[in-house]
Amino acid sequence: MSTLTGLHEAMTHLDLAWSSADESGDLSRAQLIAVNDAIGVLQRRLDAVHVEVAAGISRESRAELGAGSLAKQQGFRSPAKLIAATTGVSTGDAQRLVKVGEATAPRTDLIGARLPAKYPLVREALASGGLGAQAAAMIVGLLDRCRVAAGLERIAEGERVLADKAQGLALDDVRKLVVRAEAWLDPDGVEPKEEERRSKRALTMFERDGMVHLNAVLDAETAAPVVTAIRGYVTAAFAARQDAPDPESADADRRTVPMIQADALAVFCAHVLGCAQRVPLAGATMIVRMSLDDLESGAGSATVDGVDEPVSVGAARRMAAGGGVVPCVLGGASEILDWGREKRLFTKAQRLALVERDGGCAMCGLPPEMTKAHHIRWWKRDHGPTDLSNGVLLCETCHHRIHDNGWEIHIDGGGALRRVWFIPPDYVDPARTPRLGGRARFDIAA
Repeated sequence: MSTLTGLHEAMTHLDLAWSSADESGDLSRAQLIAVNDAIGVLQRRLDAVHVEVAAGISRESRAELGAGSLAKQQGFRSPAKLIAATTGVSTGDAQRLVKVGEATAPRTDLIGARLPAKYPLVREALASGGLGAQAAAMIVGLLDRCRVAAGLERIAEGERVLADKAQGLALDDVRKLVVRAEAWLDPDGVEPKEEERRSKRALTMFERDGMVHLNAVLDAETAAPVVTAIRGYVTAAFAARQDAPDPESADADRRTVPMIQADALAVFCAHVLGCAQRVPLAGATMIVRMSLDDLESGAGSATVDGVDEPVSVGAARRMAAGGGVVPCVLGGASEILDWGREKRLFTKAQRLALVERDGGCAMCGLPPEMTKAHHIRWWKRDHGPTDLSNGVLLCETCHHRIHDNGWEIHIDGGGALRRVWFIPPDYVDPARTPRLGGRARFDIAA
């Protein structure tokens, strides 16, 4: 299917979805979803056309054409300026379109023979409507940055994984995927970047209008304990709010999340000054995970639960030396990870095993300290066991969403290969196509 044919089909689908509205123009819930899906497909198809056009404008505006450059003939100093002015996007966005277009357009060699695109799988994903231009730009940018360090074979594998996994993800999730992929493609590049970022860490304080303003810029290693502790405090505050006898009373806790985070900082500092009482953190634990090979060799990288940016092996060792870090070796020291019907609540060891598998809320991706371990088959109603194969990490919102709206959860595989799948109800998806959840959504093949 050509790019333009795909665009015409997407426009037809949108017309059909929109024409189903009643005379007042109101859409039912099913129609809203259909129109929204059609808009998404149309946007991605349009992106594919725009990328091809941007590549063509860039080709016809190359420097060797001099005064014959298309952009200059139209009164613009560069193809990006031309595209930005005519489409209303920023020059930066236009430059990304050009970059993606050049990276995914067919090429020719010195004698004019046609060559495949630099990144043919990204081109296919764009043409099929699986990727939008912004997601493709993130992937192309990463592959270009790591091309020399990783080598062509590893870059080709990275392109395959990213072009496949990025489809169906929101742009924020694509960004997480790209961050993890960069550490996989160029593990030796993590530590130099880390040192550069660490040198930029800063905390400034000043007073204005009767308020004290704090502005913190932290590298991943410095931020990890801060983020973990504050999120744990927020979770504890919300748990206490739910357990309050009268949530509607005048004394009820009505603080916003930013307010609670500000209070958390004040409580932590007061605790350090006085050290008289324990700070409530809802069981928050900072977990740094890495492979045994990387730990022994000193190469590669590690990840911190709740922080997207990878850290170097050296940083992981320093964090472990500082204490308060749980090693990601589960099931050791005779820990029992399956309890059957002997225990109702999941143990700390089981929860850590679930964190390793799910990475946080298996449905929406909130960090581990903002989740609880839940039985998939309920303890009381279904007589479900307290086993890893019957457990899943969910935040409070997703827990209610699943139970109230008829979603189902399925665990497949065994041991480290277990994966979580969410099966939507038929009114959401008549085919009930399973949706991958948990950490597996962002795992990069090694």
